[in-house]
Amino acid sequence: MNQKLSPSTIGLLTLPPLLWAGNAIVGRLVREAVPPMTLNLLRWSIAMLILLPLGRRLFAGDALRGNWRRFALLGLLGIGLYNSLQYLALQSSTPINVTLVAAGMPVWMLAIGALFFGVKVGRQQVIGAAMSIVGVLVVLCRGDWQQLAAMRLVAGDLYMILATIAWSFYSWLLTQQKDPPAVRADWAAFLLAQVIYGVMWSGLFAGVEWAGGAVAIHWSWTVCAALMYVAIGPAIIAFRCWGAGVQRAGPSVGAFFTNLTPLFAAMMSSAFLGELPHLYHGVAFALIVGGIVFSSRRKAG
Repeated sequence: MNQKLSPSTIGLLTLPPLLWAGNAIVGRLVREAVPPMTLNLLRWSIAMLILLPLGRRLFAGDALRGNWRRFALLGLLGIGLYNSLQYLALQSSTPINVTLVAAGMPVWMLAIGALFFGVKVGRQQVIGAAMSIVGVLVVLCRGDWQQLAAMRLVAGDLYMILATIAWSFYSWLLTQQKDPPAVRADWAAFLLAQVIYGVMWSGLFAGVEWAGGAVAIHWSWTVCAALMYVAIGPAIIAFRCWGAGVQRAGPSVGAFFTNLTPLFAAMMSSAFLGELPHLYHGVAFALIVGGIVFSSRRKAG
């Protein structure tokens, strides 16, 4: 890994947050045309079909079936739960709020790492996490602290918190080297293994949605284009670029780029949805990024 950021590495690490912000915008745009669980199922089903020829090494041995428990858990947390809850959150919350709440992920990363994976947490990390928590609270109370006493939370904000917790567990599980080396070394095969099981979980969640009387899909060219975008851009391309960028710069450097997502979401919301960002969005973003920068600083000497 080279800690010096070259223009190509910056590009690799900037493109995924841009695509993820677009995913939130698209999810908001089609919320009345496609039910959230169904949207997630269609998205990853298309991605799976695209990945099948790219990740064919997965089927060379017994990796998929022999490691089914691990891939099923990764598929549940990273594809089934996280993405379904994100689309569900966008039914009642804005892309700006959703991505800002998700930007508080370092808090959950530290807590889950300490509680479930035995990772020690330093004082700087605690202070940085506290700053991120304040930033998330600013979003949840819409810049009005009096709302905290009344617990006036939009349902979408709560769904996104649950999604962020699921993604934190998923991220920690990824650090455990329990996968066949040949699959782990092939980004397409590794992603495909998760997607196959993730599609199964997504199908289960969509089935519950249909049983509950979810509105049928209102097909249009816009919906078709949206499905192709969320399947190719935020899923396949973003995952590939992110993996290559982190390999060059390292995960600690790459982590700073994830917080570009709410900034891009705010810009896109203004351009495509007419949802202008407010002052409290900027305050929240500054607190979240400041917390992450502070917690990532190395002690002198």
